[in-house]
Amino acid sequence: MQPGTHFVFGDHDTHGFVASFTASMPAHLAHWYLECEQFEPVPGEPGLYRLSEPERDGPRRTRQAVHDLRRQGYTVRADIRLDPSLSPGPPRPVRPNGLQERRSRAAQAAAGRTTQRSTPPTTSPPAARPIPPKPTYAPTVHLTASGSGRSR
Repeated sequence: MQPGTHFVFGDHDTHGFVASFTASMPAHLAHWYLECEQFEPVPGEPGLYRLSEPERDGPRRTRQAVHDLRRQGYTVRADIRLDPSLSPGPPRPVRPNGLQERRSRAAQAAAGRTTQRSTPPTTSPPAARPIPPKPTYAPTVHLTASGSGRSR
């Protein structure tokens, strides 16, 4: 094992997907991380943890635990099929959410002609609008001064 390794993941004949930690990792911290990743201590085997409910997508959950611990900065050794950097995960199911159809409709709309303009725009200046005539009267406004200088 490489020096500085913190966690080791693998397959066990009896316990399924297992994990353990090395002496370079504080036991209480390793216990906390492994329990967060859904591993439980194996009774009678100090330092050995097994994946709870391994029949519920065990390989993927174990690969995810390896990935999470590495992302936290720990050095993790894992069997080839449990190492996310060495083994591809199973293809994820694609949920139909209509995104592809919406993108296709948007692309078709962008490529097509618009119905908002019936004629192509012209480059000539628009026709000048006539200026309305000046009014013949001048409105008169009468203001009254109040005694306090303020209006209420």
